[in-house]
Amino acid sequence: MTIGPQTVSGSPALTGSSAGMGRVVEVLAPAAAEAMVKPGFAWHEVLGRARAIAPEAFGDAGMLNLGYGDASGKPAWGWAGTPRGFVTPLDGSTIYSLPMLDLETANLLLRGAKASQPAWGALPLSERVLRVRACIEQMQQHRIALASLLMWEIGKPMRLALADVDRSISGVAWYCEHAEEQLRGREPLGLISNIASWNYPLSVMMHAMLVQALAGNSVIGKTPTDGGGACLAVCCALAARQGIPISLVSGSGGVLSAALVRGAEVDCLSFVGGRSNGRDIAASLVNHNKRYMLEMEGLNAYGIWEFSDFAGLSAQIRKGFEYAKQRCTAYPRFVVQRKLFARFLDAYLRAASQLRYGHPAMVRQAGDELPEYDFGPLINAQKARHLREVVSQALAGGAVPMFDGSATCAGLVPGGEAGAAYLGPTALLDVPRSSELYHAEPFGPVDSFVVVDTTEQLIAEMNVSNGCLVSSLACDDAKLAHKLSLDLRSFKFGHNTLRSRGDREEMFGGMGQSWKGCFVGGSLLTRAVTTGADDETLPGNFVTHSRLPGGAR
Repeated sequence: MTIGPQTVSGSPALTGSSAGMGRVVEVLAPAAAEAMVKPGFAWHEVLGRARAIAPEAFGDAGMLNLGYGDASGKPAWGWAGTPRGFVTPLDGSTIYSLPMLDLETANLLLRGAKASQPAWGALPLSERVLRVRACIEQMQQHRIALASLLMWEIGKPMRLALADVDRSISGVAWYCEHAEEQLRGREPLGLISNIASWNYPLSVMMHAMLVQALAGNSVIGKTPTDGGGACLAVCCALAARQGIPISLVSGSGGVLSAALVRGAEVDCLSFVGGRSNGRDIAASLVNHNKRYMLEMEGLNAYGIWEFSDFAGLSAQIRKGFEYAKQRCTAYPRFVVQRKLFARFLDAYLRAASQLRYGHPAMVRQAGDELPEYDFGPLINAQKARHLREVVSQALAGGAVPMFDGSATCAGLVPGGEAGAAYLGPTALLDVPRSSELYHAEPFGPVDSFVVVDTTEQLIAEMNVSNGCLVSSLACDDAKLAHKLSLDLRSFKFGHNTLRSRGDREEMFGGMGQSWKGCFVGGSLLTRAVTTGADDETLPGNFVTHSRLPGGAR
């Protein structure tokens, strides 16, 4: 049911949270005067649609856990655990509770998930394909509802939220089409455990779990604590209805890792997250004989050397800001030949000045379309505060401010504490080596520029993080670009173009400290979660060796 618009102006007003599940906030920003949450997209309406699609996935306070907790062999929703309030980055209100489990309950559900695999793996592949297809057809039917959840949970503007939904659906559909050729002569590993970050709940985590299940495995996933849980719960409910052996559990990573990472029932671990947690997980797997894919971030760099198409580069720079660069394949570091820096800066400032960010559900009038922002808030206020502090420290250490779009790029942004998670695009020149921004991915809309004079300096500054996922070089000379790319420690390389994680047949991995374990994408993903005659030659970045697949980059 659609209710009237909720006005957001200089006086206290509701910003889309339902009574009892949110809080009243005061919006003070002049840009947001006389604005409102678009009717139909207030949180209680979005949650209402989710409950209507998958009523079994929600309790009174929020979502539930899904798992196999008894001898019936059937999944069930329950295990409310200890409620933990989840705060939306859109306006800082608490919109539901996560059902945080203890280790004992997690181990119970892990054993049940393991026990569910043999019957599923014994089904003909054609039957598994039918059931997975039925799940993604239901996801397609509810794509607007799923994208609306992502908008409120992780702050994505509707366009980007829909892209996450659609990439998940189309990617799984591709694997269904190629399942017979990819899985011929291979057997499932057993139980696959999934721990992934919050930024792509569907196109990364849900996509992976459905492909793993298609290959005959049972799967268990940990709800990302920072966002995406409700959307994943709806999708997992759609999968469970088709008999796909999928479990979804919530809890602290520190508590549940004993089960989801080191548990004897786990035959393979798929992890997407930061280097700190990834290193800890990699160390804990040294004495465990199980497959793993650990995707961690690196500081991806874009180099500019002997280049002339700055209009084309400007378009890439703007596109690179999508979702506030909160993705592992973002490019926050630009390494520029000194003689080209003025032209580069002109191209960068043209792109940056066109950026717009704001509350993705806020409009001036009820009949307005949802705004077409490049990005919304960061994932939470703590992250925004941290980046502000890091930028301030870099400036105090001698960095030169080149762009600050906090005011000029702002659209409709809540004021006061309600808008604490919003951060405008920022660029700095000559960040000191002592700064976090010099060697680590900021995971936000903060770029750094480095000026170099030789190709040796170019390579050194692009490789500063000891391995990354992607890198690019803007260079008019294709032969020179190829020669320089051979020294870049990235899995993917782009000549005059951005690179991304990719979809369908495209392979994905990382070099150095950005990746551990099997590479994925295309047939590499199904090989990683199955066993066959060629297991000894699985491409990946392992403790003892690295093996690149043919056609990589």
